[in-house]
Amino acid sequence: MELQIKLFATLREGRGKIVTKEFNPPTTPKKVLEALNIDEEDVAILLVNGVDANLDQELQEGDVLSIFPPVGGG
Repeated sequence: MELQIKLFATLREGRGKIVTKEFNPPTTPKKVLEALNIDEEDVAILLVNGVDANLDQELQEGDVLSIFPPVGGG
């Protein structure tokens, strides 16, 4: 199944802004992170189709997964 993955801030480095990738169902955001070599602790916000998600949620064909790192600054 094809998923669109939107990466933000530091997660884009070496990966790009939007990644379209094929996965064998069933798949989860956790498996997507593994495929993109992103550590779970580097993820602060995870959205599926614009809605808050968790790492073990089953993804569907055509889903858009947005991944945000922790925000720093002051």
